[in-house]
Amino acid sequence: MQRILVGLLAASLSLLGLPLRAENRTAPKGPDEDGTKPALVRIAGEGLLNSHAFGFLTELSDDIGGRVTGTPADRQAEEWGVAKMKSLGLENVHTEQYTIWRGWTRGTAEGEILAPVHHRLQIDAMGWTGSTPAGGAEGDVVRVNMFDIENELKNVSRLKGKIALVTAKGQPPQNEMNLFALFGDFLKAAGTARVLAVIGGQGGGKSSGMNLTHTGILGFNADFAVPVVSMTAEDQGLLERFLDRGITPHVRFNVQNTFTNGPVQTANVIGEIRGREHPEQVFVVGGHLDSWDLAEGTTDNGSGIATTLGAAEAIMRSGQRPRRTIRFVLFTGEEQGLDGSFAYVKEHKAEMANHLGDLILDFGQGPVKGFQLGGRDDLVELFQPFVNSLSNFQKLQVDDKVESGTDTLPFSMGGLPGINMLQDTSDYRYTHHSAADALEAQQADVLTRNATLMALAAFWIADRPERFASPWPAERTARMLRAQHEYEELKAFNLWPFGDLGLEEKKENPQN
Repeated sequence: MQRILVGLLAASLSLLGLPLRAENRTAPKGPDEDGTKPALVRIAGEGLLNSHAFGFLTELSDDIGGRVTGTPADRQAEEWGVAKMKSLGLENVHTEQYTIWRGWTRGTAEGEILAPVHHRLQIDAMGWTGSTPAGGAEGDVVRVNMFDIENELKNVSRLKGKIALVTAKGQPPQNEMNLFALFGDFLKAAGTARVLAVIGGQGGGKSSGMNLTHTGILGFNADFAVPVVSMTAEDQGLLERFLDRGITPHVRFNVQNTFTNGPVQTANVIGEIRGREHPEQVFVVGGHLDSWDLAEGTTDNGSGIATTLGAAEAIMRSGQRPRRTIRFVLFTGEEQGLDGSFAYVKEHKAEMANHLGDLILDFGQGPVKGFQLGGRDDLVELFQPFVNSLSNFQKLQVDDKVESGTDTLPFSMGGLPGINMLQDTSDYRYTHHSAADALEAQQADVLTRNATLMALAAFWIADRPERFASPWPAERTARMLRAQHEYEELKAFNLWPFGDLGLEEKKENPQN
């Protein structure tokens, strides 16, 4: 054990690489040149050798479990987050409340094939979707082609009294997110047309296999009266093979969920390490506290929450205080449409000019393999020396990609670097929104390294002598989002905030 500890400490003390050569002194400065290295070494030692991140994750997973936004478990998780931040010694710990449009609670979901064979089906309801009649409903299964969803929408009346099985045949006629938005329109029409139920998950794709279902939302802040279910790949494959043979399966579903009558309250949890020189300048670090409810919500995104708290712990225990404020935020409402991070940006609108960006971990349980700088191509060269300094610790990549599927997006839309910690996601496809999303999926050593890396990146950005980033103007941000191919998705879900800004890019680059 002593040999292991000595090796880990040696790795932390040598983690910051070689200085730049004399002829490159005009290049962007890394920790060796900008004076941040001694603090980072101390933070690395605390993060690697004195971390309680896995303990945080165990509490959140086992003692609270699945945390759907707006439910009692969500409120329990918020209280837990406040207590944990206070125990770490963070300042200005509080919650910032906001409402989402409607609450939802999962009930039961049962399914079976009645003919041509009798077979129990493994299903789970998608979030914010409706119910069958109380006693259940049965009908023939009819195939719907996701890649022809516009025509399916026009002919939805043919599905009255049927159960729609959504599959993808042929070639997609447009990008994935446009199809997903049209799928929402189809589901609304299906409810009106009295379709009994829809088998389709998030857009008609099959689950990952291993007899797992994967729940989730079907739009940004969207709910649907028709019951929509995710079915295991194995059971869906059986239905598809019957249909391919010209046999129409007759299926019975009983799905019972509950909506609230109106908006429900939730809250982001916030705590800070105040900056010693420029406390008004803020760098946000976080993950999302809410989860789905088929399991414990460990990898999505309990691991991100434990990483965030582990990063805060490492900095606090090191005794180092950055030049600028690091604000740790445990967002809620991410799974319903990034509601918590959009609420944060709205709440702090007057302060956003003093923000440096945000740093998020939300790609599951795997080790971090790089940083995506949220569209800020001007920061890649600036960030690279920091990454180079970690060469003895971990090999990492840097690019300017926008990650729109997590709480980085509202910051990128505000012209700031929404920095995503890109992870190895090879196992995440099994745990994502499934019954396998439990503590067993997360390795403690990987979590410790991720938390340490988050602490190092957050502190370096907040402590370097020169400010890391300021918001881009709206025109430049709009052009960037177009160049990053984000326009179609944002427009499809009514999230594009720039009006006609950036349209000249569309004319010059019609493929965008």
